[in-house]
Order: sequence, then structure tokens, then C-alpha cells
Amino acid sequence: MPLTNTQYDQIMRQYNAKQAAHQRTLEAHTREISARIPRITEINREIGSASIRKARELLSGQADDWDLKTVIHELSEERRRLLTDYGYPADYLELHYDCEKCRDTGFIDGKKCSCFKQAAIELLYEQSKLSDILSRENFDTFDERWYDADDMDEATGKSSLELARIARAQAWDFTQHFQDTFGNLFFYGHTGVGKTFLTHCIAREIIEQGHSVIYFSAYDLFDELAKRTFHSYDNTPDLPDYVGECDLLIIDDLGTELTNTFVQSRLFLLINERLTQKKPTIISTNLEIGAFSEMYSERTFSRIFSNYTMIKLTGRDIRFQKKLSGGK
Repeated sequence: MPLTNTQYDQIMRQYNAKQAAHQRTLEAHTREISARIPRITEINREIGSASIRKARELLSGQADDWDLKTVIHELSEERRRLLTDYGYPADYLELHYDCEKCRDTGFIDGKKCSCFKQAAIELLYEQSKLSDILSRENFDTFDERWYDADDMDEATGKSSLELARIARAQAWDFTQHFQDTFGNLFFYGHTGVGKTFLTHCIAREIIEQGHSVIYFSAYDLFDELAKRTFHSYDNTPDLPDYVGECDLLIIDDLGTELTNTFVQSRLFLLINERLTQKKPTIISTNLEIGAFSEMYSERTFSRIFSNYTMIKLTGRDIRFQKKLSGGK
């Protein structure tokens, strides 16, 4: 996934800041040693003078019989001995890097260093608004024991445990084919049955693959869109770039916000634009299908029903079960 220009620039600014910080550290070390061990300053000058002398000899074609590398090596060894004799590390006057492989440039032979890729993942976590919770809520911590094999759903004829297993399998499949198959997910079911947990599971996997994920509660999303429209950052009805361009958009708890004609029109615009751009979206809601259609219009529901995988979850409120069991 190529980073947006803004994301790329943000990471490169981090590299520039690292380089500047290490350069300032080296300059401070140099001043300190110059004041405490004057001989090292003389050694540095002698190395410089020897290099200039050899260059002049080579240009004039009258090089004397002495080896520059040997001179530099001997002077460098003397400098190291002086540093260690005074209690300093032998490399105290060398430029250090957070990443020795790319020397804090982010690239090796024109290719992104592993540290750049890690910085990108960390940035994506930060921008997803999920960095803390994803360490706790992921596929590894998904627990089937909160679902009952005897709790049957009349509409599907399946138990809450069967539906949970199906939902987990569909969520996992979504992450495994994310890069090569366009798709969208719609989780529905009453409060506390694991819809948000599964969106977190998906988000972690997608971010780990190096894709950008933006998470919004429905309330926060429409509040942000309202501010953009009515308090006008730029007087445009278009979606913010981070909403329209992110690789995966997650809208959680749709139906809990105050719904009006603005919300209805913005939701349709968002869904329609991301479908047009083939940008995957995940929606979760506590509403039943019929109630959802009434709240957001048949037109919006038709777009979702035709282009999203509908995933139902049932069962008892997991948060309530955990509270009764002491949070275990």
C-alpha cells in the first residue's frame, strides 16, 4: 500500500529529526573532548592535513612514498586510546544512528529499509485511533466461550456459537484476501455480542499488512463531517481525504448518533464514494435490518445490502457476562 503524501512526509520528517539530533549530539561531544583532551583536536587536524597533502601530491604527479591509509589508521588508533584512557567509549566521536542499516535515511539502495516499514505501521496504528485496544482485542484473543450452543436464533436457525464461528471465519477471510479482493462487511446484532471486537480483530491484521485503517464511532464521524460542513474548513461537501482515501474505513455503532437528513445524505455519499473508489468499508450496528432501512432510507440500505457481506451475531451481552465473572 503506498502511503499518502502526507503520511510519507510525516515519516521523512521523523528521519530528518533523528539525523539532526544525532548531529547535535556529535557536535556536543566534539566540543567536550576538544576542551578536555586537546591532543584529539590536534589529531583531527593532522588527519585533515595528511589528506590534503596526499591529494595535492596526486594532482601534481609527485606523490611521495608514504601511505595515507596507514597514517590515518595510526592517528585514529591514538585517538581511540586517548578516549578510552579518559573513560570515554572508543566511538564517542563517531556519528551514531537509530538504524545502522540505512543510517537513518529510511532507504537502502533505493528500497525502503525495514525501519521505514515499521515506522509506517506505527503511524498507521496511531492514525487508526486503535493503537491501545488492538493489543487486547484481536483474533488471538477471540473467545468462543461467551457464545451458547443452545441459544438459537429463529431467523437463521443457528445458535449464537455457530453464528460467532461463522462471523470469525468471514472476518479472517476478509483480512487474508484484503489485498486482492474488494469487499465490505456489515455486522449487525444487539449490544454486546462482539461486533466491535471483530472489527478490532480485522483492523489489527490489516494494519500489520501495512494498510491504513481509520476507525470512527458513528457519532464521532458525523460530528466531524458536520464541523467540516457547517463550520467550514474549506466550504466543500466532499469527504475529508483521510476518510475517502484510507484503505479500510470502520464505522462502529451506526444508529447511535442523532439521525437527520444531513446524516442520511452524508452516509449515502460516504458509502457510494468508497464503493466507486473500491475502498473497503466495515459497518457495525445494533439495529435490526428493518429498523436500519427505515432510519437511513431504502436507497442507502440497498447500496449496503448489494455490496456488503451481512454478518449477524447473537447471544447474551458479553460485557455483562464478563462483569458477572469478575472480568475473566
